Amino acid sequence: MYQFIRLSIVIVLIFTGLIFVSTDTQPADLPLSDSTFHPLALPDSMQFAGESVPLHYFDVRENLDREIQVAAYFHSQSLLYLKRSKRYLPAIEKILKEQGIPEDFKYMPLIESALSNAVSPAGAVGYWQILKDTGIELGMEVNDEIDERYDFRKSTLAACKYLKESYAKYGSWTLAAASYNMGRRRLTDAIDKQQAGTFYDLWLNDETTRYIYRLLATKHLIENPDYFGVELQESDYYPIIQTKQVSVNKAITSWAGFAAEQQTNYRMLRYFNPWLRSYQLKNPSQKTYTLEIPLTRE
Repeated sequence: MYQFIRLSIVIVLIFTGLIFVSTDTQPADLPLSDSTFHPLALPDSMQFAGESVPLHYFDVRENLDREIQVAAYFHSQSLLYLKRSKRYLPAIEKILKEQGIPEDFKYMPLIESALSNAVSPAGAVGYWQILKDTGIELGMEVNDEIDERYDFRKSTLAACKYLKESYAKYGSWTLAAASYNMGRRRLTDAIDKQQAGTFYDLWLNDETTRYIYRLLATKHLIENPDYFGVELQESDYYPIIQTKQVSVNKAITSWAGFAAEQQTNYRMLRYFNPWLRSYQLKNPSQKTYTLEIPLTRE
């Protein structure tokens, strides 16, 4: 009796195992799934701000390869970069040109904040991720009512000022970009101790090292979306929203009331003027502030 039961169990287990084997294995000649991953090849050559990237160095190739593969398969981020690009990059390009900064620096706020008014754990804010003390040093107003680090144009101008100072010090736009991430004091210390004159010859922390290669990969993505397998229609890009400018040089007791007078609401006022940090403005010095008012919400 017990032997018969044991034999029956063995037969059932063998039969069950055959079922699993038959359902899990595939004939060797079946095609691979459409989701098979393929590495993207590196470009034959690259430049950043007119400075050549030494792709003949193995470590440079591998560092760039890492960031290009990340850009290729981090689909949600890459799509947002592209969708936001036509709303913001033309305005950044214009300011960079006015300030004598190479156009490639327009990719910096993409990797800094994904073109949003983000706030980092360290307290850096805005499109260009500027710390409070740095913002004040660069001449920005930062207080409980106004924080110009959130102002699209003024933060871009502040970043330009920092980059020009760095370029004057290092004579290299790539090093200027590195200094934006790690600070001039630390970068200068590394250059002096290592007796190296270029970014690609320096041993720096992983964050700053990746920073430059992320810039390069992002440039490659924005300039060659088809290469990354991204297909966007013109309607997929976020459009530029038309606004009018309104100046105020007095105290505002209620920004919500001011917004209503401009045929909009507080949400839209803050959306287009995120540098407003309070519901009111004391403005004892009668400073003039220029606000962007949307012409439509559609």
